[in-house]
Amino acid sequence: MRVYGKIALFLGGTLFGSAGFKILGSKDAKKVYTHTTAAYLRCKDQVMQQVETVQENCADILADAKAINAARAAEAEAAYIEDAAPVEG
Repeated sequence: MRVYGKIALFLGGTLFGSAGFKILGSKDAKKVYTHTTAAYLRCKDQVMQQVETVQENCADILADAKAINAARAAEAEAAYIEDAAPVEG
């Protein structure tokens, strides 16, 4: 590529970059950024609410599972004691 071609590409890129900065910094672009950020924040809040619900459900499930295991252990202990009791006869 000739030197003139490289210079032309550099200048074209510079002009395109300058126009891009002006477009990105415009009021319309800022409005889009603001609405996009607001939508993101709403989405984040909904996700966090669902995460809290799942965590609460997991805590309930864990508590129920521990209660089931405790009841089974008590039944097993009662059965063991009943089997170990001497038979009078």
